[in-house]
Amino acid sequence: MKRSVLLVVLTICLVVVACAPPAPEKVVETVVVTKEIPVEVTKIVEKPKELKKIRVGFSWNEKMHALIKAWQDYMVAYSKEAGPARGFEVEWVFNVADSNPAQQASNIEDLIHQKVDIIGARAHDAAAIGASIKAAQEAGIPFITFDRESSTVEPIVHVGADSYVQSLTTARKFAEILKANGVTDAKCIELQGDLRDMNAVYRSQGWAQVEKELGAWKTVVQVPTEWKPDKFLSGTAAALEAHPEANCMFVASDFCFKSVEQALKAAGKLHPKGETGHIWIAAQDVNPQGYTAMKNGYIDVATTYDAYFHAVEFVNAVLRVAAGEKLGVKKILVPGRVATPDILATMDYMWARDYPE
Repeated sequence: MKRSVLLVVLTICLVVVACAPPAPEKVVETVVVTKEIPVEVTKIVEKPKELKKIRVGFSWNEKMHALIKAWQDYMVAYSKEAGPARGFEVEWVFNVADSNPAQQASNIEDLIHQKVDIIGARAHDAAAIGASIKAAQEAGIPFITFDRESSTVEPIVHVGADSYVQSLTTARKFAEILKANGVTDAKCIELQGDLRDMNAVYRSQGWAQVEKELGAWKTVVQVPTEWKPDKFLSGTAAALEAHPEANCMFVASDFCFKSVEQALKAAGKLHPKGETGHIWIAAQDVNPQGYTAMKNGYIDVATTYDAYFHAVEFVNAVLRVAAGEKLGVKKILVPGRVATPDILATMDYMWARDYPE
């Protein structure tokens, strides 16, 4: 009887060992089978894989918008999933510059002094961030720009949206919409972003490129907004007054579309699609305000700023750099997806639904 029990126990142990997946490291442990049968049996158990800890410092230029909260939440959450799978435990150190390039430079200098392993940053000023990239490089710390590129010193990689392609896809779909609705004499107001931000520059370039290619509209005025809600409001109001013939708009970002709505309403031109006097609007991003405006029929098309996928690509880049991999590219860009009122409700990973302002 004792021999039979012992053989069964040994057989089970052998089966467990044979069927278990290979582990990176194992130790031998000796256990007593039962009190009645004082026989010790040696079994092999897996030792938990030890994760390498890395500290990632990240400098936000500002944190006024829901998009940045979404980005940060997605980064932290995805790193908890992807980090251990790559053998890393990621610790984050975030700071915020309150829209001040000098403060951002100081914040990044602090991260360098803390000797973090990798630095990421969303630049407030595309030119000014170059000095911080250089300082990090001199300290031997890899630097990754996020969302906003450097226009001077090149980081190890840039991760963000493909703002140029984003504007192309929006503009081409907009041309289709105008044609489908019989709009043959389209005169558009272009609300530009902050031209210190390369995203704003690329979006304006893409819009102009499709205008040149297709001739579906004529841009009658360009209005710089510096990404400030008050300038979206005053700029829209002034453009509508100066160009009463305008029947369409290109809005470089819909993050403060309420300002645009306010100006349109004051001019008696805030009408959803289907109503007489509707201003045809192409926008970018599908931020919370844009999401609501599109649902209400004011925005006809926009290409998404896919916050979740931006965060995923940033974390993946961090982990690859930490592992010493060659990235093989200088930019990792997410093109976004074209959204219209007809398909908005069925689109997945729409951060604006989860982070309303």
